[in-house]
Amino acid sequence: MSPFQLNLTIDVIDILIVAFLFYRLFVLIKGTRATQMFIGLFLLIIVSFIARWLNLNALNWILSSLKTVWVISFVILFQPELRKALTQLGQNRIIGMFIKVEESGTVSEIVKTCHQLIEKGLGAIIVIEQDVGLRNYIETGTSLDARVTSELIVTIFTPPGPLHDGAVIVEKNRIVAAGCILPLSQNPRLGRALGTRHRAGLGLSEETDAIIIIVSEETGLISIAREGKLKRKLDINMLRNDLIAMIGIKREKATPAS
Repeated sequence: MSPFQLNLTIDVIDILIVAFLFYRLFVLIKGTRATQMFIGLFLLIIVSFIARWLNLNALNWILSSLKTVWVISFVILFQPELRKALTQLGQNRIIGMFIKVEESGTVSEIVKTCHQLIEKGLGAIIVIEQDVGLRNYIETGTSLDARVTSELIVTIFTPPGPLHDGAVIVEKNRIVAAGCILPLSQNPRLGRALGTRHRAGLGLSEETDAIIIIVSEETGLISIAREGKLKRKLDINMLRNDLIAMIGIKREKATPAS
């Protein structure tokens, strides 16, 4: 291969990588309020290039002086998107397949919990931590260190308990916190019918790889939020099967009907 062909190949690879990065960035912010901010920032960059090309010294000096501010503004404006991107980058599913711990007892208790919550007409939001740590959200609630049991979780979500409005966070087979505050989803395409619990579950799923189970107090329906998507109108058996598939359990005993 001649030097010219080598340089051309490198340039093509360079362009493809940059195009892929811009595509992933677009997919990441598509449908969020950051889209318009990104367009505005992109226009400013274009104006900067035009000012430099036309030798508009005054305008070029002003724009050059704002470069540092641009970087800081970018980080501030796109903080949720950047956090989500870095989180996805740091996840290693291949390694997770080898270190995944089977939590059949935990899943059984959570399924049993949802069954009892529906019977009692109670709402809940239960977060199951995966590879990404949830320490920031755990600290917003009341710290606990208790084994996952349906009796405890139902008690937590029974009004007028002080923790019933927040989320319960499960780490492995332990309840580590209750009454936790989760970030609301910024997706403008969500239907108005979705309540705060569903928006909070979606919000956390957009930023982490956690599995979020939402039980609606109004409808008695179960939903699962994961990876920014919401799966709704699940029954008990569907919930059990989905949790088994997500957490990687090979075998799960049937949950008692009571």
